[in-house]
Amino acid sequence: MLRLGPIEMDSPAVMGILNTTPDSFSDGGRFTAPTAALLHAEQMAAAGASIIDIGGESTRPGAAEVSEQEEIDRVVPVIEAVRASVDVPISVDTSKPEVMRAAVAAGATMINDVRALRLEGALQAAAELQKPVCLMHMRGQPGTMQQKPRYDDVVGEVTQFLRDRVAQCAQAGLGEDLLVIDPGFGFGKSAEDNIELLANLRQLAAIGPPLLIGVSRKSTLGAITGREVDRRLPASITAAVMAVERGAQIVRVHDVAETVDALRIAITVMQSEYSE
Repeated sequence: MLRLGPIEMDSPAVMGILNTTPDSFSDGGRFTAPTAALLHAEQMAAAGASIIDIGGESTRPGAAEVSEQEEIDRVVPVIEAVRASVDVPISVDTSKPEVMRAAVAAGATMINDVRALRLEGALQAAAELQKPVCLMHMRGQPGTMQQKPRYDDVVGEVTQFLRDRVAQCAQAGLGEDLLVIDPGFGFGKSAEDNIELLANLRQLAAIGPPLLIGVSRKSTLGAITGREVDRRLPASITAAVMAVERGAQIVRVHDVAETVDALRIAITVMQSEYSE
């Protein structure tokens, strides 16, 4: 059982992605209408999603920023509708403190921040709200993060960044029981960096807080398989299973039903192996 503050869920947990954006890399424009977004959330919950992650600003490479108010206008109606219809915890995918506050007021119970609470006022807002927070590593900003990223030791540098952020959150009043960490696959990292991180997830899992992995449909999978974004389901499932085998407790995915089934098989086999 995985517990994040008041949220309890089976481990590993599947976080279903719900982008209310016109420009996300995989599903941009599909769920901008609240009715379409709600239907998708209901389908993901029925398929076994433990969390629904709702985002109103694309963070794909080269993405343009949107205003705080526009992001609120995109996510709040969807959060309210999903909260009224689906009995699954809701995460808001945002870095902006006022969006965090508006989303929590609307019914979100978790914050998923690709900037790890580094925007001005974000750490204070999260400490005031006292909701579970996912801290993600990103080098640079979405608009420029994939312009020749370079590390001397990607695993060591990402590990140290996340350790530092966990410590800073503790100093601000966010206990480790409210924190999740994410190495940020594809956020200021080359395909080789992402592969090295996936291979060494146990080092990241040793930091302490639950480890979240978001590699669904990402370009590294395309680089390995040669598949376009809409044909990366088998690769995404494989990466999710490998992540869980290496210590991930939450996987953030587009394809919930398929991932839930794959993880059930993997966990059943792993439990049988450990019990011998």
